[in-house]
Amino acid sequence: MAIEVRNVCKSFKDVNAVQNVDLLVESGEALALLGPNGAGKTTLVEMIEGVQFPDSGEIRILGKSWEKEEHFLRQQIGLALQETRFLERLTVEETLHLFASFYLLKKERSQEVLETIQLENKRSTWVLQLSGGQRQRLALGIAILPRPRILILDEPTTGLDPNARRDLWKILEGFKATGTTLILTTHYMEEAQHLCERIVMMDQGKILAEGSLNHLLDKFGEGDLIEYVIEGSFPTEEAKALSGVINSRLNENTGEGLLTVKNISETLPGFLQLIDNSATSLTSLECRRRTLDDLFLAMSGRHLDD
Repeated sequence: MAIEVRNVCKSFKDVNAVQNVDLLVESGEALALLGPNGAGKTTLVEMIEGVQFPDSGEIRILGKSWEKEEHFLRQQIGLALQETRFLERLTVEETLHLFASFYLLKKERSQEVLETIQLENKRSTWVLQLSGGQRQRLALGIAILPRPRILILDEPTTGLDPNARRDLWKILEGFKATGTTLILTTHYMEEAQHLCERIVMMDQGKILAEGSLNHLLDKFGEGDLIEYVIEGSFPTEEAKALSGVINSRLNENTGEGLLTVKNISETLPGFLQLIDNSATSLTSLECRRRTLDDLFLAMSGRHLDD
């Protein structure tokens, strides 16, 4: 077992940041901690990292505790945070050499990492001149220098544009193939779905649900969604009676409606026919499967990006 978190609590004055959390992470597993700001993700990760210590409960990393094996564990964990401050008048290559020296690593390892993070063409560029995405790749490179058995990424793509985010994902996909245990905190649904086999949804310091995406959708998110906007009167009772409808909602003031259905292809033809036969104008229509944000909203009353 790579990480064992058992009945852990952590408070700051009147804020219960983490409440009675149990979490097990297998070696080689990729796990996402998903939740909005203030959910407790970062506090939990900081305790796993040994930066914070729990008020109660127990955390063991690779079977060892921070109290007794700190030096060993520092060699086994790589960290990449939301924002990393560098010496801006050093080049990319000099920065990697500097951090490699802390681990008594040879310069050859810096060169390997430079290729892994795809910054070879920036090796002589000052850190000051790097884009946000390039800085995050450099931070990831520093985290993987010692070939850690556990890699922890705390919202590493926050603030990056979609292209820079996907560049980082490609690097992480390659690193996952080495068998390293990965923990990723994020509030980006797509990121969690793309990189991790297991998702843990947190809010207000507690774990709401965990499992694979399909498991969570099957257990907590029955049905597909038909979202629409209309103008004019609409026969809501007839909509509820359409084939395959699980639930129906309509805001009569805004015309915004939502059908939760067993299968979109089963219900959509009847829904469109109902629109045609009524004094209603359809101005917007979207059909989709439930997302993690839909599940989180149903469980917590909040969106993931709140």
